[in-house]
Amino acid sequence: MNKAIPAPARFYLIRHGETEWSLSGRHTGRTDLPLTARGEDEARELARRLGYVRFAHVLTSPLQRARRTCELSGLGAAAAIEPDLVEWDYGDYEGQRSVDIRKQHADWDVFRDGCPHGETPAQVSDRADRLIAHLRALDGNVALFSHGQFSCVLATRWIGLPLIEARHFALGTASLSILDHDPHHPEVAVIALWNAASSEKSDRVCRPRPDEDKVANPQAIARWENEGGELPLGAGSDLRSTKK
Repeated sequence: MNKAIPAPARFYLIRHGETEWSLSGRHTGRTDLPLTARGEDEARELARRLGYVRFAHVLTSPLQRARRTCELSGLGAAAAIEPDLVEWDYGDYEGQRSVDIRKQHADWDVFRDGCPHGETPAQVSDRADRLIAHLRALDGNVALFSHGQFSCVLATRWIGLPLIEARHFALGTASLSILDHDPHHPEVAVIALWNAASSEKSDRVCRPRPDEDKVANPQAIARWENEGGELPLGAGSDLRSTKK
C-alpha cells in the first residue's frame, strides 16, 4: 500500500492591527508601539475568521503590536516568539514618513535603498530566506503574525522573486494573506490569498484548501503605509494565486 504524501504546510500571514504611527504614515520598525483602540477591534475581528482553522503552529514577531494582535485573534496561548518575523529596521528613518524622506532623497525606495544605520535590502532578503527555510520544515497550518513591509518581503521571497518586487505588494492593517502551494504542483509556491481584511464577511477563505477568493478592503488599503510607505492613489489588492 502506498503511503499518502502529506500536504505541504500552509502559512496564514497576518499583519498587526492599527497603531498611532501606522495611522499617521510613520515608518515603524523596532519602536514598540501598542495598538490603537481601533487596532484592537481589528484584531478581534480576526478571531472570527481564523476560528475556522486548526493551527499546528503559531509564530509571532516579538513586538507588542504583533503579539497583541495574536492574542486578540484568539491564538495567543499557542504562540511562540519568532525573532525573524520582526519589521524592517529603519535606522535613521525610524518614525519618519516616506514623503518627508523624499524631500531629501527624491527617488528613495526602501526595497532598493534600505535605510541608513538600519537594515539593507540584502539583509532583509537574507532574513526572509532564513525564515522560509525554517518554515518549510513545519507541517500543518501555521499562523504568522508580522508587519507590513517585512510581510511583503516574505511573500515576495516565498514565490522566488527578488526583493525589489516587494514594492508591488500592499497590506492593510490586521489583514490576512495565505502562502501556499499549487495543489496540482505541490513543489510550486503560490500566494493563495492576499490582503483580505479582518472585517470582510467572506469567512470561507479560511476553510480547507479549495480555491480562495481574493478579498480587498478599501478602508484598510486607505490606511496602508507598509509601516510608513504611502500607497499610490487608486492602488488596490488584486493578486490571486501568484506562482513561483
